[in-house]
Amino acid sequence: MKKLVIFTLALTFIACAETQDTTPASVAEIVAESFYQGDEETLKKHTTPEGFVNFSNLMKMFAKPKSSEMNFKLIEESTDGDVAWVKYSTAYDKTPGVFKLVKVDGVWKATARKPKERVPF
Repeated sequence: MKKLVIFTLALTFIACAETQDTTPASVAEIVAESFYQGDEETLKKHTTPEGFVNFSNLMKMFAKPKSSEMNFKLIEESTDGDVAWVKYSTAYDKTPGVFKLVKVDGVWKATARKPKERVPF
């Protein structure tokens, strides 16, 4: 019986860990942090291929921030089917940013926006 309880608890923790970064806002926070910290591996995991190329190229133009506190704040979020938009602010940038996220195989990933693509807010 004790082994069954331990096994059940272990499965619960594994399941919770896998769903931890599945909301558009949580993925946006991960992408923002990996972008500003220069963590290409994490950035690649949470972006589409075209999003990664776009963010990676931009990342090379910015110096890593000296402050380790990002202070990510969700300002607004909008979801329409498999597309989500997240407006956020960080301590690294004075103006709010906007991420476009798409659902790929059931997982939210940040992607590149088209130049004149309208955002819902």
